[in-house]
Amino acid sequence: MNGRMIDVAIAGGGLAGGLVALALHRARPELRLALIEGGATLGGNHRWSWFSSDLPDEGAALLSAFRTTRWSGYDVRFPGFGRTMGTGYNSLASTDFDAALQRLLPAGTIRNRCQVAAVDARGVALGDGTRIEARCVIDARGIADAPHLEGGWQVFLGRRLRTAAPHGLARPTVMDADVEQHGSCRFVYTLPLGGDELFVEDTYYDESPALDRSALSARIDRYCGQRGWAGEPIDFETGVLPVITGGDFAAFQAAHRTDGVAVVGARGGFVHPLTSYTLPFAVETALAIAAEHDLAGPQLAALVEARARAHWRRTAFYRRLGRMMFGAGAPVDRYRAFALVYRLPQPLVERFYAARLTRADRVRMLCGRPPVPVLGAIRALGTHGPPLEKRAA
Repeated sequence: MNGRMIDVAIAGGGLAGGLVALALHRARPELRLALIEGGATLGGNHRWSWFSSDLPDEGAALLSAFRTTRWSGYDVRFPGFGRTMGTGYNSLASTDFDAALQRLLPAGTIRNRCQVAAVDARGVALGDGTRIEARCVIDARGIADAPHLEGGWQVFLGRRLRTAAPHGLARPTVMDADVEQHGSCRFVYTLPLGGDELFVEDTYYDESPALDRSALSARIDRYCGQRGWAGEPIDFETGVLPVITGGDFAAFQAAHRTDGVAVVGARGGFVHPLTSYTLPFAVETALAIAAEHDLAGPQLAALVEARARAHWRRTAFYRRLGRMMFGAGAPVDRYRAFALVYRLPQPLVERFYAARLTRADRVRMLCGRPPVPVLGAIRALGTHGPPLEKRAA
């Protein structure tokens, strides 16, 4: 593509980059876009889920383009306590993400198996030496770690399986923490994707990003066996996601900044610090970019960076919760922080996940019996966590 300028080049075809491309195409179909992905398909091997209350109508409309699985409620379980929530829950597989974007975006927009070597304000350099010139460049590449930030890790292995008999599960179990904790905050997440199809994920919060596939697979075996679910695995998904408890966000932005290039997704800091959810913020950012499609690249970069700083400020309470969860009390009691949330009214739980807690919500969450020792919480709030750097693990 040397010598030919397009309107917008997006480096990275994961969730954030794909949604930006779709939102831009819906807002201005005449724009010439390039969505550049190093892998064979968009989105990798992932499953993204969200609560219906996470998104405004405009966001739900953007995601309506994808084939999703939807439920009218979900369950949670903790030791001595369980609850069915009436909030809608949704899930999107990366295969359906890729299929929809391949269908909806204009021919030639998606460039698979193209490694990005570098980005700048005027284009994207590819690993094979070619260059895509663009009026505006958006960096949606992910990151492996974030040494300027502090915290722990959410580690998981998910297994999709075909059960030998109908499993009988009517709705998702978003968090089953009524299981052996194994020295951390552990829970099992289960989605009924069909009458004889399940997605079962073993998840835990830990200081280390190490992922032991055999140990987590064995835990899933035991969990399924206890519930009488037998069947053949279809595929697997693993992940190690940051749980952010603090750090220098200005330094984080500087480390990932390229002058004149807008940075989105996890690379831009658009994550939920405590749950590691990204989809609601990816949708929000995509819609904001689509609304400002006429901005020059440097102006758009400044706008997106300012939105990231506002998101960091807005989510400070969650980082404090994370410091208390990791730094106060015994690791096996960390689940109590989530149990506390789920004893609160449903609208507050919805705002918790959407990162829209009010001042009154924050006060209510901290009133009454705390989920961790008070003195331990005070000490934790005054200390720094380890850097979110996988190489240091």
